[in-house]
Amino acid sequence: MDSSTDNKTASETGSLTWLITGCSSGFGLQFARHALASGHRVIATSRDPNKTPELVSEIERAEPAGRGRWLQLDASDADCGAVIDRLEAREATPVDVLVNSAGFAITGPVEGFDDHEVRDVMETNFFGPYRLMRAALPHMRRRRRGVIVNLSSGSGLEARHALGVYGASKAALDGISKTLAKEVAEFGIRVLQVYLGSFDTPMGRSTRLVEQPLDPDYQNSMVGKTIDVFQSGQFQAKGDHKKAVRAIYDVVVGQEAGAGLGKEVQMVLGKDCAVRVIEVRDGLKHMMETFGDVCNNVDVD
Repeated sequence: MDSSTDNKTASETGSLTWLITGCSSGFGLQFARHALASGHRVIATSRDPNKTPELVSEIERAEPAGRGRWLQLDASDADCGAVIDRLEAREATPVDVLVNSAGFAITGPVEGFDDHEVRDVMETNFFGPYRLMRAALPHMRRRRRGVIVNLSSGSGLEARHALGVYGASKAALDGISKTLAKEVAEFGIRVLQVYLGSFDTPMGRSTRLVEQPLDPDYQNSMVGKTIDVFQSGQFQAKGDHKKAVRAIYDVVVGQEAGAGLGKEVQMVLGKDCAVRVIEVRDGLKHMMETFGDVCNNVDVD
């Protein structure tokens, strides 16, 4: 929250309004449920609410009445930010917490993607969150408070076979989020980037394969083996997404394990993602040990 309340609990700051994307399953749905159960107002969104009428009913009928709402929002739509403009300007509904949870992945070797597949991933995983952040920020700046939570991935931190385009979309979101966090901190706005490992959501089972047939060279490579894990249904996620949502929520509202962490802008969750962080750390250390002398001796004489 703002500079004077960012470490207070939800009961101290009052009920907040959460706008959450990707609520048809997984993290988005659990965020909606957890925020409602914790006494907040929730605007859940999904690409096609008609596909999940039972979930829409669950959120909109939450007690006390009026705290839950479900709207159509397609993160790949170039005009998706209009949802926030409508809420803020026409309905006088402030968005206190924006959670960018919607996302998907396509597996395949980097050389095997068509342009339209790359654009599809980037539209949902990068441009969608970016558009929503752009729409929310003027209102948050005016109020001098607000929180933006972006769900990222270990694949955006360190390269993973067959997940190059997905990783690129998350790395792009990481880069813009880190810059944004610095730019808006003085306005009382916080950006929290959450790096996730594998969790027990439908994402692993719904990961698509590139349209172009896999070249035989890749069949028995790590790329081919990784694709087989996803396509065979053998992908085993180790993380509990409900525990992860609870941890993120605590950091956002500054309670329990998140007490005193109101200024943190990066968070990692999942043992497999911790491995990615260590790989990045060790890789940077190796680079400096190898090229440090050269790096520091290329100034103009």
